[in-house]
Amino acid sequence: MGDVFLQDLWFHRVEGVVLESAVVDGELVIVRARASAERAACPACSTTSGRVHSRYVRRLADTAVGGRHVVIELQVRRFRRRDRACRQATFAEQVDGLTFRHGRRSAGLQTVLQKVAVMLAGRAGARLADTLAVRASRSTLLRLIRRLPEPEVHTPRVLGVDEFALRKGHNYGTTLVDIDTRRPVDLLPDRATATVAAWLTDHPGVEVICRDRSTAYAEAGRLGAPDAIHVADRWHIWKNLVEAVEKTVIQHRALLREPEETPPVRAEPLENPALMPRSLDEPRQSGRLSDRVREQHSAVHALLDEGLGLRPIARRLGLARNTVRRLANAATADELLVGRWTGRTSILDPYRPYLHQRWAEGCTVARRLFEEVRERGYPGGESVVKKYVQRLREAFPHDDPPRKAPSVRDVTSWITRRPDRLTGDQAQQLKQILARCPALGRTAEHVRLFAELMNDRRGRDLSQWTERVQADDLPALHGFVSGLGQDFDAVVAGLSLPHSSGAVEGHNNKIILWNQQCQAVCL
Repeated sequence: MGDVFLQDLWFHRVEGVVLESAVVDGELVIVRARASAERAACPACSTTSGRVHSRYVRRLADTAVGGRHVVIELQVRRFRRRDRACRQATFAEQVDGLTFRHGRRSAGLQTVLQKVAVMLAGRAGARLADTLAVRASRSTLLRLIRRLPEPEVHTPRVLGVDEFALRKGHNYGTTLVDIDTRRPVDLLPDRATATVAAWLTDHPGVEVICRDRSTAYAEAGRLGAPDAIHVADRWHIWKNLVEAVEKTVIQHRALLREPEETPPVRAEPLENPALMPRSLDEPRQSGRLSDRVREQHSAVHALLDEGLGLRPIARRLGLARNTVRRLANAATADELLVGRWTGRTSILDPYRPYLHQRWAEGCTVARRLFEEVRERGYPGGESVVKKYVQRLREAFPHDDPPRKAPSVRDVTSWITRRPDRLTGDQAQQLKQILARCPALGRTAEHVRLFAELMNDRRGRDLSQWTERVQADDLPALHGFVSGLGQDFDAVVAGLSLPHSSGAVEGHNNKIILWNQQCQAVCL
C-alpha cells in the first residue's frame, strides 16, 4: 500500500480533509489526517464560526483495506460561538461524509454495519463483520438497529386488521398491514375498539378494511373510517361454514357406519390334522429333519448290502461313525424319528384345542389369544403363539375385518374438500353416506354451491344462496346464515373483491414465533 494510493483515495472520498501520513503496523492501518475547512456550523443554532478554540484528535474505525483494520486519527478543531444567545459556548466541527457526533466509527463504516444488522441481525451479522475485518459484536449490531429512525407511517389504501396474542387469553395486540404492498404499517398495544378507531381517525384515507368477522374491528372501522369498504376474510367465512357442517354431521353420526349382517358364529372346534397336537409315539412325517434322516437311513443300508463296513460308509457319506452305527441298527427310519419327536414336543400342545375353539368363535388376534392361554397356565412366550396363529390364519383364513366407520371429522373434511382431492375410497364412502342420510346430502349440495359462489367471486348471488338454505331443514346451516346476516355487506364484499387478510395472518405468525423464541431464550 503506497502513500500515493492513500492520498488519492482520501482526496476523492472526503472533502475538507488533508491526509498527512499512513502507517501499516502488522494487521492495522493507521491513517493520520486533519480537517481543513475554514468554518464550521454550530449543531444547536446552525450558525457558522471561524474562531478556533482548541484542537484534539479523534480515533475513528473505518472500513477494512486489504483485509487490515483501519483506524483514522483525525485532528479536528473546536470553535467558539460568537452569538452569546446560543446555549453552547464552543462546538466541535464535523466532517461531512466522515464523522458524526459522538461517533467512534466513520460514517461509511456506520452505514455498512447498519445494513449488515438489518439483513442478518445479531450473531449472524457479527460473523459477517468479522469476515469483513470489522470489529462489531452482536449487541452492537442490535443497538444500531434500535437507533435507526422509525420509518414514516403512510396511510394505506387497503388496510388489513387482525389481532395477535403475546400471551393467549391475557395479552393481545393489533397488527395493521398494507395489503397492496404486504408490509406492516403499525402495531397497536391492544385490540380495543377505541384504539383502532383512534388510529383510523389519525390516518385518514383508508378506502378498504380487510378483517375477520370480529364485531370489535367492525365497529372500529365504522367509527374511524365511516366511508371505508369492509371486506370479511374468505378463510374465516369458510371456517365458519365448516363448523356448521361439522354440527350437522354430529347430529347424524349414527348413519355414518355401514349396516352389516352379523355372520353366524362357528362354535365347533377346527378339524385339521396338520394343526392338531401330535402323539408322543407318532413319528414325524414331514420336515427337513425327517427327510434327511430317511435319506441317510436308505443310503447307509444300501452300502451295507454292498458289503461295506461302518468306517468306509462313514468316510463315503461324510457322517460320524456313531451316526452310521445308529442308522445301521435301526430297522426303519420311523424308529429314529419317534425318538427325536419325543424330545421336541411343544409347550403349546395342551392349549391348541382351546386356540382352535377361540379361532372358530372369531378371535383372531394373537396378542389376545396369548393373554387368554397365559391365564390358563401357558408358561411360554408370545412369539410361539404368534407363529401358531399364523399357521391357523393360513389354514383357516377369515374374512377381512369390517371397515372402520369414518369419524365426524373425516366426513366433515370430505364434504368441505375439493372433490378432485378425494381418493377413490373416500369418494365411494362419502357417496354411500350421503345416500343413507338425505340431510347430509342436502348439506353437501349447499356447500358445493357456496364454494362455487366464493371461487367465482359471485358475492351478488349470496342472497339467493341464503334463501335456499333457510328453506331447508338444516338448523346448523341456519345459524351460519344468521351470522352472515349480521355482517352481510362485508361478507358480500369478501366474496366479490380480490382482497384478503392472508398477509396479516403471515405477519401474525412471525410475531408469535418471535415471541416464542424470546421466551425460550429467557428460560
